[in-house]
Amino acid sequence: MSTTPPPQAPSHDKRPATAAHAPDDGAFAWLRALGPRGRRAFAGAFGGYALDSYDYFTLPLSMVALTAYFGLDNGQTGLFTTVTLVVSAIGGAAAGIVADRIGRVRALMITVITYAVFTVACGFAPNYETLLVFRALQGLGFGGEWAVGAILVAEYASARHRGRTLGAVQSSWAVGWGLAAIVYTLVFSFFDDDVAWRVMFWTGALPALLVVWMRRRVKDAPEAAAARERSAVKGSFPAIFRGPLLRTTLFAGLLSTGVQGGYYTLATWVPTYLKSERGLSVVGTGGYLSFLISGAFLGYLTGGHLTDRLGRRRNIWLFALLSALCILAYARIPDGANTLLLVLGFPLGFCMSAIFSGFGSYLSELYPTAVRGTGQGFTYNTGRAVGAVFPTTVGYLADSWGVGGALVFGAIGYGIAALALLGLPETRGKELE
Repeated sequence: MSTTPPPQAPSHDKRPATAAHAPDDGAFAWLRALGPRGRRAFAGAFGGYALDSYDYFTLPLSMVALTAYFGLDNGQTGLFTTVTLVVSAIGGAAAGIVADRIGRVRALMITVITYAVFTVACGFAPNYETLLVFRALQGLGFGGEWAVGAILVAEYASARHRGRTLGAVQSSWAVGWGLAAIVYTLVFSFFDDDVAWRVMFWTGALPALLVVWMRRRVKDAPEAAAARERSAVKGSFPAIFRGPLLRTTLFAGLLSTGVQGGYYTLATWVPTYLKSERGLSVVGTGGYLSFLISGAFLGYLTGGHLTDRLGRRRNIWLFALLSALCILAYARIPDGANTLLLVLGFPLGFCMSAIFSGFGSYLSELYPTAVRGTGQGFTYNTGRAVGAVFPTTVGYLADSWGVGGALVFGAIGYGIAALALLGLPETRGKELE
């Protein structure tokens, strides 16, 4: 009696992939993989973070003029950064909860409006104390924008491309930084210092235009939004301190502290170092910063690719070491060797930015959807708040060590980041529900 052969299992032969089935590994495969909605979300997050960066750098670039105008010492100027970053922890943690409860896009618009309004307000400050308060309130929006925007894009991105996609979002920080440096050069060339610093803050109104566009064009990722709505626990602080998430939250916060302590030390004090100790003019400082910022932009993009190829932890380890070495080299350049200072600005900007490229994907992958905003917002911005001690410490040490000598304190932050990775898992390839 004949029998019918059973159905054959699908073939898993090793023949070369056809064009129809070959993986898309082109330079912009990550962008195509997002789809139309995802690309609009990417544009919104990219623009929001670039303008977040622009508004942040209005202060460091104006620091010398502010110091002279209000008669401040280094400790008082360092306090500007510390207050901004400490309050940003509150804003970032709050924005994370809001993002988990009302959605990513709505929370993103709230943060953009907040930092834009208070950046403009800084330009009207009549005294040091008022400026300090306005800068602190600017930190509320500044703290939440990155975490919310990164989650929005991460939930659209595929596991295969998430690292480079979020690295591209991070690169917008260099774009905003570069725009701020260009505007700084123009404003301080055409206005007296007593007025120029106010004009710099007033240009912080730019983000309001982005909010109008986002309101009409950008939506949350449908699958992630549905998963968030199904969850019984949304935007809960206690949830990120329970069970296995407790370890994740503690070590992720420590990682953020180390990396941001090193980064904000440089971001705050390098412009002052170039102008006050190296004797560069406004135009000269802008030229040197262009090398630093160009390195930062390429560092973000390169780090994004490496975090997909090497893994999240290896990428951070690699650039923590290189960033620490670059700081030590940059701060030890002898007087009169300003050409070497120019050349080393590129690798310094490259390394201190490449380490951030994996953060958006890594922190998003460490937390489940229901508390992803809360977890990422809390750990990233707690790192900002605690890391804010570093710029202030440099400010006080600068009176005796000099700004260049005190910059080496930032290298300690990168050592802390490397140690924190010992308590965190690798998440490369993880699918987000």
